[in-house]
Amino acid sequence: MATADDIAKIIEQERGLEFSQFDEHVAFSIGARVRDRAVREKLGLVVDVRTWDRQMFYAAMPGTTADNPNWVRRKINTVQRLLKSSYRVALEQAREDRLFAPNRALEGADFVLAGGAFPIRMKGFGPIGCVTISGLHERDDHQVAVDAVVDELGLDKAAFALAKI
Repeated sequence: MATADDIAKIIEQERGLEFSQFDEHVAFSIGARVRDRAVREKLGLVVDVRTWDRQMFYAAMPGTTADNPNWVRRKINTVQRLLKSSYRVALEQAREDRLFAPNRALEGADFVLAGGAFPIRMKGFGPIGCVTISGLHERDDHQVAVDAVVDELGLDKAAFALAKI
């Protein structure tokens, strides 16, 4: 897996996965898709679906800890500030310490370089919120979020999947 390939695919995901409408029902459906998958595949994860002003869906599965909500919060902050997937940001920054460079003024207590938060984009408008997963490897967190959005939009998963590693 080349980092550049993942970055290019994530940009395609961000551009191609847009909603014409988004409300509480859509948020619940996305969150329920993730939860159902987690139950089916026995994935220990947390899922959060929100607009920038409020949380609309949250579930924590067995195997998660009190650390997961903090990771979720920091991933959300990263997406909201930079308006792109947290996994893309992590790959672009490529910092082993998982923290932004000091000159960015994005403190580690509130922001993190880790995959798993994917922007919810409205056609003609841009990001209005995000779907965030925490508990798996960051690449898997990212893809679980993307898969749920793809399913909700009725699109082809293979077209939006990161390459197998």
